[in-house]
This record gives sequence, C-alpha cells and structure tokens, in this order.
Amino acid sequence: MKETLDLVIELVKSMAVVIVVAYLFTRTKTYHEVMDRRLGWKGRMLLIAIFGAFSVWGTLAGVEILGGIANTRDLGAALGGLLGGPVVALGAGLIGALQRLSMGGFVAVPSALGAVAAGLAGGGVYVLFKRRVAPVWAAVALAFFTETVLMVLNLLIARPFDEVLALVRQVMPAMYLVNAIGMGLFVFIVRNEERERRTAAQKERMEGELTVARDIQRGIVPSIFPPFPEREEFDLHASLESAREVGGDLYDFFLLDDDHLCLTIGDVSGKGVPASLFMAVTITLLRAVGHRVDAPDEALARLNTALCRDNDSAMFVTLFFGTVDLRSGELVYACGGHMPPYVVRADGRVEELPQPHGVGLGVSERARYATLTATLEPGDAVLVYTDGVTEAMSYEGAMFGPARLEEVLARGRGRLDAGELLQDVRDAVWDFAAGAEQYDDLTLLAFRRAPQPAGAETSPGRETAGALEGAGEIGAQP
Repeated sequence: MKETLDLVIELVKSMAVVIVVAYLFTRTKTYHEVMDRRLGWKGRMLLIAIFGAFSVWGTLAGVEILGGIANTRDLGAALGGLLGGPVVALGAGLIGALQRLSMGGFVAVPSALGAVAAGLAGGGVYVLFKRRVAPVWAAVALAFFTETVLMVLNLLIARPFDEVLALVRQVMPAMYLVNAIGMGLFVFIVRNEERERRTAAQKERMEGELTVARDIQRGIVPSIFPPFPEREEFDLHASLESAREVGGDLYDFFLLDDDHLCLTIGDVSGKGVPASLFMAVTITLLRAVGHRVDAPDEALARLNTALCRDNDSAMFVTLFFGTVDLRSGELVYACGGHMPPYVVRADGRVEELPQPHGVGLGVSERARYATLTATLEPGDAVLVYTDGVTEAMSYEGAMFGPARLEEVLARGRGRLDAGELLQDVRDAVWDFAAGAEQYDDLTLLAFRRAPQPAGAETSPGRETAGALEGAGEIGAQP
C-alpha cells in the first residue's frame, strides 16, 4: 500500500506539470483557433509538438520499477486527440512512442503501441462528440480505457510473462488513478474556459445591443439646445442621465402654435430595457395626443386610457404635462402622480407649485386628472424633474432631498438662464453623490421667460403660485 501511495505521489508531480502547461496553453491564440475550429496545418503541427512533448515528459518524469516505467505518457497523446482530433492524436502518440522505443526495455514495444493507441482513442472521442470538447466523465472513461489497452498490450506482447504480470500489478492502480485525474482535470479546465468565453461573448453582445438601445432612446428625446434659436422670448433646456445603459425617464417639448409651448417630463416604473420600451411607447403616444388636445388634464386622461389598454406588464408612468402661454406667461399644468415643478422667480425666490390631483398613467382607466394654473413673469423660470434628483444617494446613504434642491435653485438668485440652472442642479447632485452608484435616472427640464428689458414697464399684479385657478373641480371628469 505504501509503495502504491509513493508511486501515486511521484506520478501526480509529473501530471501536475502537464496540467499547468496545458492551462497556460488555453490562454494562447492557437488555443482560441482550436476552439473556434480555425486551426490550419501550422496550428496542427504546433499542437502535435506540444502534446508530443507532454507524452515525452510523462515518460522521462516516470518512475522506474521492476524493469518498466510507471508514467503519464498516454496523458499527452490522449489529450492531444481530445483537443485537436485524430491527426494531432496520431502525431503526438508517435512522438511519445518513438521516444519510449529509444529507451528500450522488455516492455518498450507494447508501451510505444499504447501511446499511439491512446492518441487515436482521444481522436475517436473528439469525433464522437462532433469536434467539441468531451464532458469530464468521458475524459475519465477515456483514461481508464487507454490504461486498460496499455496493460493488455503489455500482457500480450512483452515477455517473460511473469515479470510483465508483476509489473502490471504494481503500477496499474497508480496509473489508472493519476491518468484519470489528469484527464478529467484538463477537460474541466478547458470546458470552464470555453464557458467563460461564451459568457464574455454574450456579455459583449448584450452591451453592444444596450449601447444601440441607449442611442435610440436618446434619439427619441430632443437633444439640440437651444431648440428654438429664433425665439428670443424664452429659454429652454433639458437633460437625461440614465442610471443604467437604458432607463425609463423621458422629457419632451413642442410648440402647439406660435404662442403656446408644451412641456412634459415623466418617470416609468421599473428599470432597464422594459422601462425604456414603455418610455418609447409613452412619448410616442404623448406626442400624438398632445398636438390634438389643448387641456393638459384631458391629454393625460387620453394617454392614460391608451397606456392601460393591453398593459399586461402592469407598468405605469408618472407624468407632468403643462402648456405655457408665451405672451402672458400663464402655465397650465396637470400631474399624473408626478411631483410638481419649482418656480424660480426673477428676484430669487423659490416656490414649489401645488400638485394637482392625478395618479400614475397606466394604473386604471377610470383615473381622472385636474389642472392648476400659475403665472411666470418675465425673468421667472420653472424647473421640472424626476425623483432621481431628490432621491440621489450619497455613500453614507443620505438622500439629496427637496431642501437641498431648493437651496441650489435659490443660489442662482434668479439670474441664471435655463441651461445654467440645470447645470447648477446636476453639479450639486453629483457633488453630493461623490461617485456613489445611483439607482434612478436623473432628468431635468427648465423653462425661463426672457427678463424684462431695462427701462420697460413692469406688468402689474404679479400672480404668484398662490393665485391658482383649478380648471374644474379636482377629480372631475375631464
């Protein structure tokens, strides 16, 4: 028993060198050509040389015992067949066989034949599994088969028979065990590396598809600012930053006519690709509805009905929808579960507008919406945003919150244009987050009426956010 254990230890040392070198080989260009079935004759010759060297090493690092050599020679030839097919198997087996014949001994001929047989058996398994890497169990079975063939060849060919039988009995347990472990371990390494390559390729493909999806999504929302350079009576800017490759936030704006501008911003429930698809549907329907309906509450009601239809995913979107009279500055708005905007007055005061009644769109076809009205004087700005702003997280787990947002808006003293106002808010949020990972999209839209020209007469009776007119009773039928 002790002799067998010592023999196993010595053979494991020899086998370990083969496995380590084989593992390093799986990181080479030639190996990738083998796995991609792009191996030419030069590649095959290289494989023959590598696995032939493994076979030679198995003999040289073997243990001389009873006139023979306990070895891992067949491991190199069989592995060559498993990975490179019959041609590589035969070449590697012949290299191992010739080297063993050169050493002589009463078992030299059957041992040499065994090396060739091991290679051809590996090539046969390669063909059996249709040129793919065999499973671990098949590799272990191959090792037992090749060692059995070697033992039978020795018993049939080598003489004297008594000495051959004694040799076989002595080395058979150790060679079966070590070669089986080596064969199984190598195939496990190869299959695991192949799995990693497939996973990496799938990840790369998915990242490419998500990049395309992100570009498409960004192409859906307006991205050129200023969007109406010929209009000097107002300033408009917006930005959208997704927490993932694609997200569910949206914004849009368009002129209903020469004197009325529509502003909207929304946040779809959920994250990732499903949210981005629902966002695309929402903004498409919104543009169709918004151009046909004057009242924001009616626009939300019609959009809600369309989104509820066949909504098997049970997704919904919170939405702000408002129209601005560019002559008077009157803002009429409705909210479908979305937080109301802030108004930054020309004198620096910051006011949060009241939130009109309304739930998220896509929840219930029976939902009703209401409108409220506020007036934007010359120099006043309105900021609408998604909760990715106020719910931005720091490393310590604190939220940015409405109070910080109001402080940032007040800091501009009402002197910033729409683009500067947005940049101030974005910078403040990212400074607060300090690199912490964010889990929600950050979307902002700012509109500002042009300031009163110097020396011009100011309009009487500024209407503040408190002077609100409900467009019908809250919750009434639109």
